[in-house]
Amino acid sequence: WRVMPPSTTSAAFVPSRRSWGRLASGQARLACDNGDMAEQLSPEVYSAVLIDHFQNPRNAGAMEDADAEAFVSNPVCGDSLRLFLKFDPAHPDRIQRASFLSSGCPASIATSSAATEMVVGKTGAEAAALSRDDYAAAVGGLPKAKIHCSVLAASAVTQAVEAYEAKTARAAG
Repeated sequence: WRVMPPSTTSAAFVPSRRSWGRLASGQARLACDNGDMAEQLSPEVYSAVLIDHFQNPRNAGAMEDADAEAFVSNPVCGDSLRLFLKFDPAHPDRIQRASFLSSGCPASIATSSAATEMVVGKTGAEAAALSRDDYAAAVGGLPKAKIHCSVLAASAVTQAVEAYEAKTARAAG
């Protein structure tokens, strides 16, 4: 599964019943490369919160005016996450907006979505301090085999915050 910006053209299957929020780049969409759900979204495996974040991801899409971004991937499973952060000009240490593009399993997309909601309003330090357990808890828990999805979210947030801090330090110095 991939979260794709609307300008991306693909022969991939796109479920028409999906409804996504708008960003500057337009409306994001959900695509599955093989035309079939790779894994079942069973409530016996995943929480209702995780299923909701997967089916209705928040803040999906690229952010054209991002102050920082990070790309992380898991070479074992192939999941990837590109995270975008915009900091508040009035309070430059505080995250104003966050968005993401993700490719991976439902748990990966859901934790990416939850991460964007969790970091908004936090300082960079507060956001970077969030752990994989925090992201897993935000989606109602993850099966042990899917903990790596919360690791991706935590790593992307930390890397994006570090990139922003390095950028602002260079600008100041």
